[in-house]
Amino acid sequence: MEKAFKRRENDLLHSDQGWHYQMRAYRRILQENGIVQSMSRKGNCLDNAAMESFSVE
Repeated sequence: MEKAFKRRENDLLHSDQGWHYQMRAYRRILQENGIVQSMSRKGNCLDNAAMESFSVE
């Protein structure tokens, strides 16, 4: 994760509500690195569609 933090171009991280994204330690690391966490609504896979089809080149 440290490599990813150094290469990031924005301060927003979007994910689904998987248990690993909800872990206190994971959320603390994001907060310490100034990253805002965004999550899709529970049980709504369509929330992720826009983010997953977005690409930066």
